[in-house]
Amino acid sequence: MWLPWGGRRPVEWGCVMKALGNIGKGRVRRALIAGVAGAALLLAGCGGGGGDDAEPSRSDTTCDGRIDGTAHITVWFHSEQRSEIGTLRGQVAEFNKAQKQVRVELVSLPGRKPYRELVDSAAASGDLPDLLDFDGPNLYSYAWSGKLRPIESCVPASVRSDLLPSIRRQGTYAGRLWGVGTFDSGLGLFVRKSVLKKAGIRIPAGIKDAWTADEFTGILRTLRAQGHRTPLDLYLESTKPGDEWPTYGFAPAVWSAGGDLIDPVHYRTADGYLNGPRAVKALTTLQNWMKEGLVDAGKDDKAFVEGRSVISWLGHWMYGDYTKAFPGDVAIVPLPDFGTGTATGMGSWQWGVPASGADGDAVWRFLAFLLTPAQVDRMSVANGAIPSTNRAVALSKQYGPNGAEHLYIDQLRGGVARPRPQTPAYPAVTEAFSEAFRQIMFERTPVQTALDRAVQAIDKDLAAHDGYPESGP
Repeated sequence: MWLPWGGRRPVEWGCVMKALGNIGKGRVRRALIAGVAGAALLLAGCGGGGGDDAEPSRSDTTCDGRIDGTAHITVWFHSEQRSEIGTLRGQVAEFNKAQKQVRVELVSLPGRKPYRELVDSAAASGDLPDLLDFDGPNLYSYAWSGKLRPIESCVPASVRSDLLPSIRRQGTYAGRLWGVGTFDSGLGLFVRKSVLKKAGIRIPAGIKDAWTADEFTGILRTLRAQGHRTPLDLYLESTKPGDEWPTYGFAPAVWSAGGDLIDPVHYRTADGYLNGPRAVKALTTLQNWMKEGLVDAGKDDKAFVEGRSVISWLGHWMYGDYTKAFPGDVAIVPLPDFGTGTATGMGSWQWGVPASGADGDAVWRFLAFLLTPAQVDRMSVANGAIPSTNRAVALSKQYGPNGAEHLYIDQLRGGVARPRPQTPAYPAVTEAFSEAFRQIMFERTPVQTALDRAVQAIDKDLAAHDGYPESGP
């Protein structure tokens, strides 16, 4: 349930966001500086008083609408993608140049440890930055353990309403907002249109027209009969221990069948959910595809681009490579319906305010800049990810109403996209599910056996943490 927002929000930034949000795509570059430099003028027309958006104060607000003096904030960012980190560096430089009240420092991190280990280590020593970038599903454990502060008092109603529902949902834990992202993710099936047309196979038109799981099995057999020896790519190359892909990619099959990875209401047990008959049936279907030889072995990530497979169960990040390999011949369709309608994944990296950080208002000032439509669109163009706001979607050639990747927007807005389990136990859930998936697909372990083991591991973690009470450890 989306609860009322607490805290005394910085009303003036709701007005600033509204004004900056009207920047047209064709004026992005020249508007970047002018938009932020003009913030002082905009503030003059946005009083700090109440109005319709006024909210009651709380004792634990992160933002109170004031910045005293010149604030210096540090920022951590995970990406090693040149385009992504380069874009953020440019955004930091332009923000700093355009105003003087908040100075942002993007911290270069050592590459010796995985990013999450760096975060955990810094949290233990009290050395987290003022603004932290983290993989969305980890938000729940960070919030529960006290690493983050809730940011609901910072985010104006105008910004909240512009965020895609998936961004709001992923950023919420225990009824409060702890994180927001500038981009989201999309998952579906990439298909070779010419190959399917030649085989007489219909191409789904949208989320209400997905292939059923049985229909999809027949399609794979038809394609193999026509000479495509391993017609389906499941990106099995990325199913090594610790990989997030199995959970992100194949939890939707369990959800579509009517199962779940854990009790989705109270998060107190996985028993009867992950190892229930619906989850078992869904993963048995995937295992049978593997046993029949319909799935590429996953020795590398080139099954689709090299033509070994003509259907690829993957996410938005492969669109560029796939369309480059087969210009004009790639379509995106929903994942198969395993019984209750198609389901899909969502979620990506989000921003949050560490509990040990500096002034939340200063942090929000920069984050508000990153969430303006022009800046969200700028990052989306750089990394290919889905814009996180409705106004930025309207600017996007790829994701807008007539864009080639608009299906992802329909999924994120249409209720078929689900976050990974919103519980502090998520690290244990994903580790157990990923290991079960690996056993099912590569070792051909009986599905019930593999899922029973996963349930035992998850419930053991839950018991060790007393069910993760919302009050914290």
